[in-house]
Amino acid sequence: MSFNDALNAAGTKPAGKRPYFLDAQVEKVLAVTMTLAQELAVARQRSDTLERLLREKGVLAKGEIDAFEPSREASAERQMWNQEFIARILRIVQQENEAEVLRDDVASGDVGEELARDA
Repeated sequence: MSFNDALNAAGTKPAGKRPYFLDAQVEKVLAVTMTLAQELAVARQRSDTLERLLREKGVLAKGEIDAFEPSREASAERQMWNQEFIARILRIVQQENEAEVLRDDVASGDVGEELARDA
């Protein structure tokens, strides 16, 4: 999977305009930050669970993870994961760029507002 494929797989933009409650730029930074925080929290919980289980079973000694050196294959898999991770984090930026390209498309919210005015 290429980086562009990872970006596309990160999620598609819902129809209509994105509602902003704060300054649009602040909301973008906040969205990126919160996505990163969510990803980090989940990763930390899973890592903690794995380390505890492995130590309890005597499979892993303390400090062994820090000393680990991945194989080429593992490094390649990690690099691909990193690209997908970055794509998820920067999803809002991608969607904003796509929206700029599709700026002339009619949004469902605009159609609804226009129909409400005409009624």
